[in-house]
Amino acid sequence: VQNETTTGVYTNIPAVRRILNELGHPALLLVDGVSSIGSLEFRMDDWEVDVAITGSQKGFMLPAGLGLACASQKALKASETAKLPRVFFSWKDMIVNNDTGYFPYTPSVPLLFGLREALDMIEEEGLENVWARHARFAEGVRRAVVAWGLRICCQNPDEYSNTVTTILVPEHINGVEVVKIAYQKYNLSLGGGLMKLRGKAFRIGTLGDVNELMILGTLSGTEMALRDAGYKVELGSGVAAAAEFYRRTSVPSRGFNEIQARI
Repeated sequence: VQNETTTGVYTNIPAVRRILNELGHPALLLVDGVSSIGSLEFRMDDWEVDVAITGSQKGFMLPAGLGLACASQKALKASETAKLPRVFFSWKDMIVNNDTGYFPYTPSVPLLFGLREALDMIEEEGLENVWARHARFAEGVRRAVVAWGLRICCQNPDEYSNTVTTILVPEHINGVEVVKIAYQKYNLSLGGGLMKLRGKAFRIGTLGDVNELMILGTLSGTEMALRDAGYKVELGSGVAAAAEFYRRTSVPSRGFNEIQARI
């Protein structure tokens, strides 16, 4: 899992491949990139990844419904001798039909058109610029967390996720209540703590088609929800920390034509 969304931890995939190569281990390297591909750095060929999977609903900014898989030649060759019985998880039907531009079943055509547009948007911005944007947005959120006096779940800064930040709440605060208040009072959807973190944390996502003002609005709503839930946060503290960071690191991304200049 390249990006673990429960805890907001990022896995160093090249390091995993390096270990496999050093040991001469024959295992295939399979990467779950559902919440990373399209938002965080991922280099399938350079990192010698054998199978990568992702979905349409995260970095590709679409509704859920498309599962995307990419397999190396090594993985395809291994599938030819694999003895595990399979139908749905077999690539054979897809490979045969895709060769002629078709699917082995009825595809979701609207989602495919949406995927085409999403890929055009990513290409227009530049993939490395997309990675940098996500890193910058997530850093702003992390600075807000520090200003609030709260802790990030991930303890190693080198492993911080740039698409989701999991924030721990004090023992006297219920994370579920924070999420509930944010949604019911401020029309804000925060991610709840999952499994062992239920009630102990909440999550803020920073992936896909978002910008600085959207994130600052999220931070503002989060502060109000925290205050309502009983946490003594200074309203505007996290927003100010993030806004100052975004202001100092902002790079103009849009042109300004003569007509706009005269308005």
